[in-house]
Formats: sequence, C-alpha cells, structure tokens
Amino acid sequence: MRLPIPVRRLGYRLAYGGLRVYWYFRRPQLSGVKCVLTDRDEVLLVRHTYGPRVWDLPGGAIKRGEPPVGAARREMAEELGVSIDDWRPLGAVAVTVDHRTDHVHAFQAESPTRELTIDRGEIARAAWFPRNGLPSDLGRYAHRILARTPRPQP
Repeated sequence: MRLPIPVRRLGYRLAYGGLRVYWYFRRPQLSGVKCVLTDRDEVLLVRHTYGPRVWDLPGGAIKRGEPPVGAARREMAEELGVSIDDWRPLGAVAVTVDHRTDHVHAFQAESPTRELTIDRGEIARAAWFPRNGLPSDLGRYAHRILARTPRPQP
C-alpha cells in the first residue's frame, strides 16, 4: 500500500532538507542520471515536488553497483511509467552544488509515447516543450545536457 500523495511529497521535502544538511558537513561526491526524452523536436521536462521548483530533465541517483544506463531505465519507469531500453549516452557533466559534487550521466531516447504515468509524490508536473521554446527557469544541468542532443532531421 502506498502512502497518500501529500504524505509522500512531505517525505520528499523533509528528506531533501535533511540531505542538504548532510551535504554541507560531508561534501560528498554523488552519481546520478538525467534523461532527455524527446518526441521529434520536443523535450519532456518535469518539476519535482522537492528542491528547487524549476523545470528540469527527469532523472535521479545511481544506486550502488548499478550501471548508469540501468539507473536511467529504472528512474524513467519509476517516475514516468515509461519503459525504454534504447538509451543513447550523451556523456557526463560534473557540477558542485549544495556543497556536494554531482557526476551526472546523461542519456537521450525517443519516447515511445506521450502518455505518462507520473509518480505524483515525486513529480509535481511534466510537460513537453519545443526545443526553441524552453522555459526560462531550467534546472542547473539542462542547458548543458540539451546542447549535446541531436536535432531531428526534417
């Protein structure tokens, strides 16, 4: 049985606040994934229920011993209900933020569907945006990662 959405959202916010304290004192190096889901010349962006309330690429942490592409598959299935096996690697970016160093592995795939089953506890909103009409409040890695994605052929 899953907890009600408001309880899950509160849990994510509290956990994120606790992690920020931990990051301040421990200065960890973390690994994660960001996924660029495309539908021709549109890209899927999400707003999380915790952390900065910006439009961002979906993704998450890599579990111990998990390959980055496996984390991309798992995160997209958990957060968006999308099953994709054919991920194209876009390389990695490293950024220090919130007193931690993130090593983010980026992947791109053409989405098999625009119909998503969003985890409402973790994702507040998801929307498709044309690449030439992205919102101004993008997450910290989004521009760097999107610059690595190929444009579809007309």
